[in-house]
Amino acid sequence: MAKTATKTKSKLEPLADRIVIRPLKHEEVTASGLVIPDTAKEKPQQGEVVAVGPGRLDDNGKRVPMDIQVGDRILYAKYTGTEVKLDGEEYIVLNEKDVLAKIIV
Repeated sequence: MAKTATKTKSKLEPLADRIVIRPLKHEEVTASGLVIPDTAKEKPQQGEVVAVGPGRLDDNGKRVPMDIQVGDRILYAKYTGTEVKLDGEEYIVLNEKDVLAKIIV
């Protein structure tokens, strides 16, 4: 009997007060119809939270809960986090303190 290899999807599980986000893609064409080349684009500063750590420990050893939850859309600091490519998807791992705001739609 032949065995077939099944591709398993990897999973990022953040530790402490870290968050894994998927950057949101921005429009590549301006309102006037101009196409923006990759070299002229700024990195997006918005993302969707795909995983959240358990929270950091305070000085007394108690866990401080996270304000961010999976599924939240956030605005994050411009030059922060670590970019990771996993199973063809791009993610950014950052600290909770680097989140500037939640985006309420």
